[in-house]
Amino acid sequence: MGGIRRRAGRAVRATRHLILSLLLVPLCVLALLQFLAALLLSVTFVGLLLLPYAARVNRGVAGLARRLASRQLDRPVTARYGPRSGVLNRARLTLNDPMTWRDAGWLALHLPAGVALPALALGLWAGLGFDLSLPFWWWAPLPEHTINVTGIAIDSWFRVITVVPIHFAAFTAVALWAIPWLATADAHLSRLILATPERVRLAERVAELTETRAAALDAHGAELRRIERDLHDGAQARLVSIAMRLGIAERMMATDPDKAAELVSEARQSTEETMTELRGIIRGMYPPILADRGLSGAVAALAAGCPVPVTTATDGVGRLPAAVEAAAYFVVAEALTNVAKHSGASSASVRLDEADGRLSIVIIDDGRGAADEIGGTGLAGIRRRATAFDGRTDLASPPGGPTTLTVELPCR
Repeated sequence: MGGIRRRAGRAVRATRHLILSLLLVPLCVLALLQFLAALLLSVTFVGLLLLPYAARVNRGVAGLARRLASRQLDRPVTARYGPRSGVLNRARLTLNDPMTWRDAGWLALHLPAGVALPALALGLWAGLGFDLSLPFWWWAPLPEHTINVTGIAIDSWFRVITVVPIHFAAFTAVALWAIPWLATADAHLSRLILATPERVRLAERVAELTETRAAALDAHGAELRRIERDLHDGAQARLVSIAMRLGIAERMMATDPDKAAELVSEARQSTEETMTELRGIIRGMYPPILADRGLSGAVAALAAGCPVPVTTATDGVGRLPAAVEAAAYFVVAEALTNVAKHSGASSASVRLDEADGRLSIVIIDDGRGAADEIGGTGLAGIRRRATAFDGRTDLASPPGGPTTLTVELPCR
């Protein structure tokens, strides 16, 4: 009985899908007519202006079909459209976008399929209803008291009691199998036409990874240049100065011990400053606090050191790969530096969540907003660092605030 209930539930859901698919048919007719009209008028300037809007209508109807197919197949059916900008350029890009023609092709194909498949499903339900109504038809005062059921004459109560239940059971079995199959076939047809082909997705993914790798190499090169510059201009120069002081002190030790002792003291002080600078460079490469306290403790330390009051929420974030922890640490550090220097905020918050193999970092402040990546605020560096990990960066900063920076990093 449980299996029959599940199949009946699937049949009901499939029928709902097919009915909604049938309701799309009038929309397909209207969308297809306006698209064909725009194509015919595209020989004129007015048609070129109208064509992108006609394609957008097709895209809207196709989007409804994608949602229906996704719900039926229980997996996403997505498509990627090309960019459009400019007046005449929009028409050219619309015509060159393969998804424009896929949408139009689905509209044309859905006209017969969107009617035929729901009609078959509703016909099966009607057949079941007819079987249930046969005893009442038998009581009805018909001119000829004989009813044919798939070639079998129902002319007696014996046949009503024996043939009708068997026919109903067989028809039910067919309907419970066929109706979900019809809905799945409709969804697969929509997915086949409306989803971006896998080869196109792979090509886009290769291009995206190529761009990501280039950004990672650029970021790595910039980091190496920064470390080399810091070592050359800072620590190396200090070490040379220390060596010179110690050399002079060595030569003056016999003739002027007091001056030699002063030079040694200066060398010692310069050595301590050099060690402090080297520790700063090392922290820039991989903060030791990550190894000691983990990402949660490191973020808490960053929040405690920020001039703006910062609340943190890092519950549930465990130890992650060292590269991911370092990237997340520098993202939070740069973001809090921006908050302190540029936002004029009175408070901020940092939230870290780890789920489904991704680390989500959300930094919110109540400052003046209108953050700009081009303004040298370090946001472009945050985006490059996230891109190097195949991550994602979103910035929402309306004038007047608040500013919300969201960074997602894969951590598997």
